[in-house]
Amino acid sequence: MAGAREVKRRIKSVENTRQITRTMELVATSKLKRATDRVHAARPYAQGLQEIVSGLYSPALAEQYPILRRPDTVKRAAVLLLTANRGLAGGFNANLIRQARQQLEALRAKGVETELHIAGKKGIAYFKFRGEPMLTQRTDIGDRPTVEDAESLIGPIRARFESGEIDALFLVSSQFRSAMSTPPHTRELLPIQTEKGASSADVYILSPSGDMILERILPAWVRNAVYTALVENAAAEQGSRRTAMKNATDNAGEVLEHLTRTYNRARQAQITQEIAEIVGGSAALE
Repeated sequence: MAGAREVKRRIKSVENTRQITRTMELVATSKLKRATDRVHAARPYAQGLQEIVSGLYSPALAEQYPILRRPDTVKRAAVLLLTANRGLAGGFNANLIRQARQQLEALRAKGVETELHIAGKKGIAYFKFRGEPMLTQRTDIGDRPTVEDAESLIGPIRARFESGEIDALFLVSSQFRSAMSTPPHTRELLPIQTEKGASSADVYILSPSGDMILERILPAWVRNAVYTALVENAAAEQGSRRTAMKNATDNAGEVLEHLTRTYNRARQAQITQEIAEIVGGSAALE
């Protein structure tokens, strides 16, 4: 009977675990819907800004606006990594960290000095364990990022690029294609990539003031690129967590089926033994 009691305790433990994972799956599903809405709302504006900024470059503008500069040689580059503050999301954080490591290694292999900026507890914990120095460590950006969050994150890094302290900025985050597809992605955010042959002089007529527009639109593009990445990262995290918790719930169900069969066999064996003992005792009395 001791064996049956042990199996019964395991069944209860797995049932409790399944209840927790099921609840987490439902919470992630609810958050995913809202996060997906934010992604769809952010993308059209981001695409519009990209179309404008990608045609703005000219040597004259680059001299006037440091954010448009294009260094001949990249001597020092920054990597901005976005991860989650929490785990239980499958390989979501591990994939992002691996992508950032590969980007750092690729830059260092070319002789480029690197600096690391991270938003998210999971990324910070990993690189701190490895002894990697980090210039930025942010854990205050939740699953509902704002434009202000993006500006506070990218503003100091953008200023370092404009001042010439760094020559390039790479952003590592997740692409949100669907709840089931959230691959890590590296994007070269600075220098600003422009379309071949396009220039502001022959594409746009700027009014009321070209200077005023450019002073606002160029930082806005960088800020919005980071905001869109934060929004997509948040949606990707919830999609990965929902998938992971659904898999855990399904696995718990399979374990319960196996344990229930084991328990039933143990009970049947116990009952059979008790019947045999009763019959044996009755025969002995006769």
